[in-house]
Amino acid sequence: MIKHNAENERIKRKYFIFLKEAKRQNESSVDAVAKAVSRFEIYTKHRDFKAFHFEQAVGFKSHLAKQNNLQTGEKLSKATLYSTLGQLKAFFQWLAMQPGYKSRISYTDTEYFNLSEKDVRIATARRVTAVPTMEQIKHVIETMPNQSDIERRNRALIAFTLLTGARDSAIASMKLKHIDIVGGSVFQDAREVDTKFSKTFTTFFFPVGEPIQQIVCDWVRYLKEELLWGNDDPLFPKTHVINSEDRVFTASGFKPEHWRTASPIRTIFRQAFEAADLPYFNPHSFRNTLVKLGQQLCLSPEEFKSWSQNLGHEEVLTTLYSYGEVQQHRQGEILQQLKNPRPSVVSQSADDIAKAVVQAMAHYNSQSGGYQ
Repeated sequence: MIKHNAENERIKRKYFIFLKEAKRQNESSVDAVAKAVSRFEIYTKHRDFKAFHFEQAVGFKSHLAKQNNLQTGEKLSKATLYSTLGQLKAFFQWLAMQPGYKSRISYTDTEYFNLSEKDVRIATARRVTAVPTMEQIKHVIETMPNQSDIERRNRALIAFTLLTGARDSAIASMKLKHIDIVGGSVFQDAREVDTKFSKTFTTFFFPVGEPIQQIVCDWVRYLKEELLWGNDDPLFPKTHVINSEDRVFTASGFKPEHWRTASPIRTIFRQAFEAADLPYFNPHSFRNTLVKLGQQLCLSPEEFKSWSQNLGHEEVLTTLYSYGEVQQHRQGEILQQLKNPRPSVVSQSADDIAKAVVQAMAHYNSQSGGYQ
């Protein structure tokens, strides 16, 4: 059985370069596309892409729906089907415009990769996402040990994530010079920090409590004053692992190096939540927690706009659309409260916010970009 098609490999390589350089997609996004195309090739036994026909799309769609998730053992989710088929549709539409493929592939045949309208609604439905409460996060931090260097780093890491709302990829690449404990801010410089969409912005510490900020400040001072680390050293260094006399790999302090990925950060989060007898919440979920805190504290459109910018969002709608979903229990509470009459000043504030949202939507619609 053929396991390789040289012609397919050449055109795939060209497409992946197109995605990365022209469409500015990151490595993980390109890898996901490569996986989708590979699945299709295995199904067609690596048949030349020039022989593509709508019946292949129909057959593969049926084949994919019968496949099991390797981790759960259950059928692939509608969301996985939707993304995989969408990636293949985009690939073959691009192929249909390439020299040597134009006359062989019908552009309309790529439409057969579409799921039914019902399946699309299921795949794209927004579902309630579990979000940690401030009390849960603070409980985790309070119960974390802080005797050894590694324990202090791990506790400061979770405190810093709550204090700044920074993404784990950014945290993994931050240097000591990026944090200003006197000014209470972090400069997320895209030249050195792995920020989303390579945006550069300043984040001021969120008002999450003096104890949380103190943990972070103590950590920075420890690195600078006791370990004598410099500005270009990592804010959260990787663990130095040695081979002990018992020939067992053992943690022994730090290496002045950045983590290569954010995976160790997520591991620290998982271990901390499990140790506190709480369900695991990943670092990104803290951003949802901060948005909900902002919804409670901000009393004007200007305040919420500032809160939104502090998360790295250029548009308030990004914050509201991506993170601002009201939890179901809170939704019920708000509807009950609305039954009671309120002072006119509250109504005026609501009017101001409504006007600001309308203006933001008008501005958003005038731009060519999408949500960030």
